[in-house]
Amino acid sequence: MGFSYILQPMHTIITTSYRTAAKFISNNETTAFPTETVYGLGANAFESTAVKKIFIAKGRPSDNPLIVHVAEVDQIPSVASSMPRYAEKLVEEFFPGPLTLVLPKNKKIAMNVTAGLLTVGVRIPNNPIAKKFLKECGVPVAAPSANISGSPSPTTWQAVKNDLNGRIPCILKGNPSRIGVESTVLDCTGSAPVILRAGGITLEQLRKIIPATRLQKHQGAIPKSPGLKYRHYSPFAYVFIVSSMKETVPLKSSAYIGLHSNENNNFGLKKICRTEEEYARSLFHFFRECDKKNIETIYCESVSEAGIGLAIMDRIRKASYQ
Repeated sequence: MGFSYILQPMHTIITTSYRTAAKFISNNETTAFPTETVYGLGANAFESTAVKKIFIAKGRPSDNPLIVHVAEVDQIPSVASSMPRYAEKLVEEFFPGPLTLVLPKNKKIAMNVTAGLLTVGVRIPNNPIAKKFLKECGVPVAAPSANISGSPSPTTWQAVKNDLNGRIPCILKGNPSRIGVESTVLDCTGSAPVILRAGGITLEQLRKIIPATRLQKHQGAIPKSPGLKYRHYSPFAYVFIVSSMKETVPLKSSAYIGLHSNENNNFGLKKICRTEEEYARSLFHFFRECDKKNIETIYCESVSEAGIGLAIMDRIRKASYQ
């Protein structure tokens, strides 16, 4: 269930000081902060009353678990009660970075962080501002994306302001997110890791370290990861997946994003990306630009589901009506 009551408007401070932002966490309030994937909305993961404010501000369903962020590897035991050896190898290889490991939870983590589950997702962001902020907080910080639930994830502080100004007390400014899609979520509670959500670390990269890594085939009744149960990443426009620009209807009320183009310039907005990495980095920002221009239809070119393409296609499908 979501939260249906109306928030009392509040003043939102926008700051470049990670120390100022961290004080809100210490006072059991929320703060938006940059990471290399997308901007997050954080609260003290030990305090259920603070965590509840995340769900209220976002209008997020309470059965959708959150990821916990820490500054250093030695903080992981305060979040997770145990870790298999293969997960330790993944930590050594990919932390800090866009990878979340789902592990048995430490009992100190508030139950509304995990939506009542006995597992928790934990990661260390690879963003210099995020690392300073999290170290200053001194506690694990639960944080989903800093947006209204269901809308495109924010990759700039301006996007956070657009969604949450007056709904949260603080936004910590940083540069645009370098990767642009959320972290890969990896279930490490079994004999081998299972990808629950594709993201910034690819299946191919993971298999170089743990060859038995596989994709989840069937979602459980209670998802262990955010981004699995509800429609996500959605602009106001209808999103359609196409194999080429030939399948589109170019109008001023339509938009196109992809890797290939022709001479058709009749779109209201068009973004041609040089690489799949640029596609991933640009996707959510492009959706938000379409909203600003009142675009009614967005055509997204499909890509191979290899490398970062797996995450791109996951996000586009969740945003689409197909």
